[in-house]
Amino acid sequence: MPRRRTLSDEQLLAMVLALIHAEGPDAATFAAVAKASGLSGSTLVQRFATKAAMLRAALLHAWDRLDAETARLAEAVPKTPEGAVALLVGLSQDYGDNPAAYGEGLLVLREDFRDPVLRARGAAWGTALTAAIAHCFGSAKAPETIARLMLSQWQGSLTWWGFGPEGPVDAHVEKELRRFLAVVKL
Repeated sequence: MPRRRTLSDEQLLAMVLALIHAEGPDAATFAAVAKASGLSGSTLVQRFATKAAMLRAALLHAWDRLDAETARLAEAVPKTPEGAVALLVGLSQDYGDNPAAYGEGLLVLREDFRDPVLRARGAAWGTALTAAIAHCFGSAKAPETIARLMLSQWQGSLTWWGFGPEGPVDAHVEKELRRFLAVVKL
């Protein structure tokens, strides 16, 4: 009879993600995860087989969480340009006023680019996010184009904030997206 799991997959994957965000993807070894979780290395090998499979499972878990948060925010915000700003500000809050945390997130993004399964998840999220933002511009001419431009502005504002953070990231993102809307004049 198999032994009962002391940690659910979700709990374990959350621990792997915490390790990845704290120390980078390369630090997510079986030994490090065993130490953080209290599970044996052999238990982790039985669950995941390889380090690459464990990393992929953790990052797919992260995509699941991001998909859920994006859907929650998209449902909650008004379907207006202001709602689009609120959605993107909501997706930006994880970094607070810590650009180093944003930089660690870029290391995770590197892993997403390297793995075709993770890259496909990122592309699917981008499509869903574009649609949610476009829905906020439904009455405008070319709402999908506006959405893509706004998403580019959002990502650029995150990068520039990382180089010269002045306050929390959400305040910076909101300011930059409002500047974008003022130029687009919807």
